[in-house]
Amino acid sequence: MPIALRSTAAATAHHPITGRTRVFMVVGDPVVQVQAPQIFNRVFQRHGVDAVLVPVQVAVADLPAFARAVLRAGEACGDGLDGRADARSAGPLGAPVGGLWLTIPHKTTLVPQLAGMDAAARLAQSVNAVRRAADGGLHGGLFDGSGLVGALHHFGIDTRGARVLLVGTGGAGAAIAAALRAEPLAELALHDLGCRAADLARRLDDPRVRTPGTADPAGFDLVIHATPLGLRADDPLPFDVARLSPHARVVDILMKREPTPLLRACARRGITAHPGFEMLVHQVPDYLRFFGLDEVAAAVRDDLQDVREHLLRC
Repeated sequence: MPIALRSTAAATAHHPITGRTRVFMVVGDPVVQVQAPQIFNRVFQRHGVDAVLVPVQVAVADLPAFARAVLRAGEACGDGLDGRADARSAGPLGAPVGGLWLTIPHKTTLVPQLAGMDAAARLAQSVNAVRRAADGGLHGGLFDGSGLVGALHHFGIDTRGARVLLVGTGGAGAAIAAALRAEPLAELALHDLGCRAADLARRLDDPRVRTPGTADPAGFDLVIHATPLGLRADDPLPFDVARLSPHARVVDILMKREPTPLLRACARRGITAHPGFEMLVHQVPDYLRFFGLDEVAAAVRDDLQDVREHLLRC
């Protein structure tokens, strides 16, 4: 099973790792782009949570067996993270693996293995996070959609009566589409390769949702990019930026230190475009709550600015 474990300085700089430290993993393929460890290890340190989040690279074919194995680690502990609000430290028998954050391309990989999912995950058939519950089953949650909507509000983007194009309907895109369904949009157009957009549209079952069969952004007020294009320097643009309306706003959910090709192309045209960092900021309390840290989640929700500033400094 080829697995690459990458260290993160933020995890260990001010937090001693012991045999009682609860371990969380953000799992992807690749993982070089992930920002979650910088954010969550800072949160753990600030709020006295004896835990650490580390990135792990796992191939798609290996993920089901990997998840089952690591989420059994430390299962004899008497106070594993099974949804209780005060689960801040490991039990006397050792430190369990508390759960998994899932990123590209794994947000749909584990869905068939799960015993339960929250409502957003069931609709989108995608998960951001997986934990082992007290009943022994794996349970998943999905927060990309709520994070994106929170980011739109932070950016001052008004969705009332807006025509929205979503390019990419994989794990993150499906979550975003599910969340946007609750917004007062005039139209939500979905585009993806193959039949994924049409399948998602059927699950959403909303007359405002359509699948135009093209990524042409002309005439849309808001365009959201939710594909992996832009992770590599030689990736093509996901759509023709020249076709954007001058008033259009763009959100590229990729999180990279340097601007993505799409963000650079929008800047050259004078189009307002936002990276995906704010979407992650607004998901932080949801992750903490999912893993049983309700009090910490509430404290972070009241002070997202600290999370935001720390992420920008990393």
